[in-house]
Amino acid sequence: MQQFKRLVPLMNRVLVKKLEVPNKTQSGILLNTGNTKNPAGVVIEVGEGYYDHKGDFVKICVKVGDTVLLPDFGGFKVNVSGQELLIFRDTDLLGILSR
Repeated sequence: MQQFKRLVPLMNRVLVKKLEVPNKTQSGILLNTGNTKNPAGVVIEVGEGYYDHKGDFVKICVKVGDTVLLPDFGGFKVNVSGQELLIFRDTDLLGILSR
């Protein structure tokens, strides 16, 4: 299969890279990774938006670089530049995380 360097999602789709759960602290203590799930990811690319049933244009509510809360299931897995990424509809994302 051919490797692609960039994927731009269409319409109301969002390309997300899941954040990895750390398995070691900064001081070197190993963490138990058996039960830990990290339902967060970083938005890599977004589509332009879509037209609703009334013909009004609806913009995407997230932007590139946002950290988002992901659902437990769903998303379409793709491999771009050797990275495993997920494509979601913007309405499937649960929220935007901030510090």
